[in-house]
Amino acid sequence: MSTTQLRWHIDAPPAAVYAALIDPDAVARWMVPDDMTSRVHHFDARESGLFRISLTYRAPDAAGKSGAHTDTYHGRFVRLVPGELVIETVEFETADPAMRGEMTVSFALSPADGGTDLLALHSNVPPGIDPADNETGWRMSLANLARLLDGAGRREERH
Repeated sequence: MSTTQLRWHIDAPPAAVYAALIDPDAVARWMVPDDMTSRVHHFDARESGLFRISLTYRAPDAAGKSGAHTDTYHGRFVRLVPGELVIETVEFETADPAMRGEMTVSFALSPADGGTDLLALHSNVPPGIDPADNETGWRMSLANLARLLDGAGRREERH
Protein backbone atom coordinates (compact mmCIF):
# COMPACT_ATOMS: atom_id res chain seq x y z
CA MET A 1 0.00 0.00 0.00
CA SER A 2 1.29 3.45 -0.86
CA THR A 3 0.40 7.02 0.05
CA THR A 4 0.26 10.15 -2.08
CA GLN A 5 0.53 13.53 -0.36
CA LEU A 6 0.23 16.84 -2.17
CA ARG A 7 0.04 20.45 -1.03
CA TRP A 8 -1.61 23.05 -3.22
CA HIS A 9 -2.45 26.73 -2.82
CA ILE A 10 -5.76 27.86 -4.27
CA ASP A 11 -6.64 31.53 -4.66
CA ALA A 12 -10.11 31.09 -3.16
CA PRO A 13 -11.33 31.12 0.45
CA PRO A 14 -11.57 27.83 2.39
CA ALA A 15 -15.39 27.94 2.28
CA ALA A 16 -15.33 27.97 -1.54
CA VAL A 17 -12.78 25.15 -1.71
CA TYR A 18 -14.81 23.08 0.76
CA ALA A 19 -17.97 23.68 -1.28
CA ALA A 20 -16.22 22.38 -4.42
CA LEU A 21 -15.12 19.25 -2.55
CA ILE A 22 -18.68 18.29 -1.62
CA ASP A 23 -20.66 19.48 -4.66
CA PRO A 24 -21.29 16.67 -7.18
CA ASP A 25 -21.29 18.99 -10.20
CA ALA A 26 -17.99 20.53 -9.15
CA VAL A 27 -16.48 17.12 -8.36
CA ALA A 28 -17.40 15.89 -11.85
CA ARG A 29 -15.48 18.86 -13.28
CA TRP A 30 -12.32 18.81 -11.18
CA MET A 31 -11.74 15.32 -9.73
CA VAL A 32 -10.77 13.78 -13.03
CA PRO A 33 -7.37 13.41 -14.73
CA ASP A 34 -6.89 15.27 -18.00
CA ASP A 35 -7.20 12.16 -20.17
CA MET A 36 -10.56 11.08 -18.72
CA THR A 37 -14.20 12.13 -18.36
CA SER A 38 -16.24 11.86 -15.18
CA ARG A 39 -19.76 10.73 -14.36
CA VAL A 40 -21.22 11.06 -10.87
CA HIS A 41 -23.81 8.31 -10.37
CA HIS A 42 -24.68 9.07 -6.75
CA PHE A 43 -23.40 11.67 -4.29
CA ASP A 44 -24.77 12.22 -0.77
CA ALA A 45 -22.41 14.77 0.80
CA ARG A 46 -23.00 14.21 4.51
CA GLU A 47 -21.14 12.17 7.09
CA SER A 48 -21.81 8.50 6.31
CA GLY A 49 -23.27 9.57 2.95
CA LEU A 50 -22.38 7.41 -0.03
CA PHE A 51 -21.10 8.25 -3.51
CA ARG A 52 -20.30 6.41 -6.73
CA ILE A 53 -18.30 7.85 -9.62
CA SER A 54 -16.97 6.55 -12.96
CA LEU A 55 -13.96 7.90 -14.80
CA THR A 56 -13.69 6.93 -18.47
CA TYR A 57 -10.52 7.13 -20.53
CA ARG A 58 -10.74 9.14 -23.73
CA ALA A 59 -8.10 7.00 -25.48
CA PRO A 60 -9.72 3.88 -26.98
CA ASP A 61 -6.70 1.73 -26.08
CA ALA A 62 -6.56 2.70 -22.37
CA ALA A 63 -7.51 -0.10 -19.99
CA GLY A 64 -9.72 0.65 -17.01
CA LYS A 65 -9.77 -0.95 -13.58
CA SER A 66 -13.51 -1.69 -13.64
CA GLY A 67 -14.22 -2.16 -17.34
CA ALA A 68 -12.69 -1.85 -20.77
CA HIS A 69 -12.04 1.90 -20.47
CA THR A 70 -13.57 2.81 -17.12
CA ASP A 71 -12.55 3.15 -13.48
CA THR A 72 -15.63 3.06 -11.25
CA TYR A 73 -15.31 3.62 -7.54
CA HIS A 74 -17.64 4.03 -4.62
CA GLY A 75 -17.15 5.38 -1.16
CA ARG A 76 -18.53 7.25 1.79
CA PHE A 77 -17.91 10.51 3.59
CA VAL A 78 -16.27 9.78 6.93
CA ARG A 79 -15.85 13.29 8.30
CA LEU A 80 -16.96 16.71 7.07
CA VAL A 81 -15.91 19.91 8.84
CA PRO A 82 -17.13 22.91 6.82
CA GLY A 83 -14.28 25.04 5.53
CA GLU A 84 -11.66 22.76 7.11
CA LEU A 85 -11.75 19.05 6.36
CA VAL A 86 -13.17 16.34 4.11
CA ILE A 87 -12.32 12.68 4.78
CA GLU A 88 -13.72 9.91 2.63
CA THR A 89 -13.12 6.25 1.97
CA VAL A 90 -12.92 5.03 -1.62
CA GLU A 91 -12.79 1.60 -3.23
CA PHE A 92 -12.49 0.64 -6.89
CA GLU A 93 -15.10 -1.71 -8.29
CA THR A 94 -12.80 -4.31 -9.78
CA ALA A 95 -12.18 -8.05 -9.93
CA ASP A 96 -8.41 -7.48 -9.84
CA PRO A 97 -7.15 -8.22 -6.31
CA ALA A 98 -4.15 -5.91 -6.85
CA MET A 99 -6.55 -2.97 -7.30
CA ARG A 100 -8.85 -3.80 -4.41
CA GLY A 101 -8.91 -2.31 -0.96
CA GLU A 102 -10.41 0.60 0.88
CA MET A 103 -8.41 3.78 0.45
CA THR A 104 -8.72 6.97 2.49
CA VAL A 105 -8.73 10.38 0.85
CA SER A 106 -8.52 13.48 3.01
CA PHE A 107 -8.45 17.17 2.21
CA ALA A 108 -7.33 19.53 4.97
CA LEU A 109 -7.91 23.24 4.30
CA SER A 110 -6.32 26.24 5.97
CA PRO A 111 -6.49 29.94 5.15
CA ALA A 112 -3.23 31.31 3.74
CA ASP A 113 -2.10 34.26 1.63
CA GLY A 114 -5.64 35.41 0.85
CA GLY A 115 -6.65 31.92 -0.30
CA THR A 116 -6.45 28.34 0.88
CA ASP A 117 -3.63 25.89 1.43
CA LEU A 118 -4.92 22.42 0.71
CA LEU A 119 -3.23 19.25 1.95
CA ALA A 120 -4.46 16.21 0.02
CA LEU A 121 -3.61 12.78 1.40
CA HIS A 122 -4.49 9.56 -0.46
CA SER A 123 -3.54 6.60 1.73
CA ASN A 124 -3.77 2.81 1.51
CA VAL A 125 -3.48 2.94 -2.28
CA PRO A 126 -3.59 -0.70 -3.52
CA PRO A 127 -0.35 -2.24 -4.81
CA GLY A 128 -1.69 -2.53 -8.36
CA ILE A 129 -1.80 1.25 -8.70
CA ASP A 130 1.54 2.75 -9.68
CA PRO A 131 2.42 5.48 -7.12
CA ALA A 132 3.80 7.79 -9.84
CA ASP A 133 0.63 7.42 -11.92
CA ASN A 134 -1.51 8.06 -8.84
CA GLU A 135 0.44 11.21 -8.05
CA THR A 136 0.17 12.44 -11.64
CA GLY A 137 -3.60 11.91 -11.64
CA TRP A 138 -3.99 13.77 -8.34
CA ARG A 139 -1.82 16.65 -9.60
CA MET A 140 -4.06 16.97 -12.65
CA SER A 141 -7.18 16.89 -10.48
CA LEU A 142 -5.90 19.50 -8.02
CA ALA A 143 -4.87 21.77 -10.89
CA ASN A 144 -8.44 21.39 -12.22
CA LEU A 145 -9.81 22.31 -8.78
CA ALA A 146 -7.62 25.40 -8.63
CA ARG A 147 -8.62 26.45 -12.17
CA LEU A 148 -12.28 25.94 -11.31
CA LEU A 149 -12.01 28.19 -8.26
CA ASP A 150 -9.36 30.76 -9.05
CA GLY A 151 -8.98 30.55 -12.78
CA ALA A 152 -5.26 29.89 -12.55
CA GLY A 153 -4.23 26.76 -10.67
CA ARG A 154 -0.71 28.05 -10.79
CA ARG A 155 0.74 27.43 -7.34
CA GLU A 156 1.68 23.92 -6.40
CA GLU A 157 3.87 23.10 -3.44
CA ARG A 158 5.64 19.81 -2.75
CA HIS A 159 6.58 18.64 0.73
